Amino acid sequence: MFRAVKLYTDKLKQLKGFYGNVLGLTILESGDEFFKLSIGTSTLTFQESSHNTAYHFAINIPGNQFTLAKHWAKERVTLNREDAVDEIYYSRFNADAFYFEDPAGNIIELIARRHVDKWSDFSIDSLINLSEVSITTPFVQEVGEQIQAIGVHVSGHVDIDPKELNFLGSKDTFILLVPPNRRWYFSKKISITSPIEIELTDGQTISISEDGKINII
Repeated sequence: MFRAVKLYTDKLKQLKGFYGNVLGLTILESGDEFFKLSIGTSTLTFQESSHNTAYHFAINIPGNQFTLAKHWAKERVTLNREDAVDEIYYSRFNADAFYFEDPAGNIIELIARRHVDKWSDFSIDSLINLSEVSITTPFVQEVGEQIQAIGVHVSGHVDIDPKELNFLGSKDTFILLVPPNRRWYFSKKISITSPIEIELTDGQTISISEDGKINII
């Protein structure tokens, strides 16, 4: 679902060093005000901004590499914990996950889909694609309805809940639609409205402004 995602940050230099040097991800392009990362079949761009922003996103990895991925991550970052554990199994998605944060406080999740195998050591080549990307907006109902109108529906055949976390998408890729002031799982961070641009694999682009309004092209 995610061809390209653009996030905004007031810590561009720190993030470029983190993703490029600490995690060792491939930087496809960079300039004074942005850099673009390769994440499997998706790209992730960080664009410089003067505003404080915060996001959650997840990356799909092979299910059989979960333990290897945790070892790889622990050599580079400190894993987040929830109820004294640093991993979780999501029965709804048949997937295992762990979390950590970048220098801007963005919450990164590596989620291992148990139906996907790759027989090799874990490396950045194991990253499949962007799995989940958060949209935080005070206009959850309106934004959710417009996203569903372009064919990205709420998972589980339920209605949009303006007060809760909503999964829009299918299979292994989802937009996470959430109101402000909700604590992110495996974190002490609270969701805040932040601008974002999401280009879907069908060519449509979803843009969220700094005040949480949506525009779809």
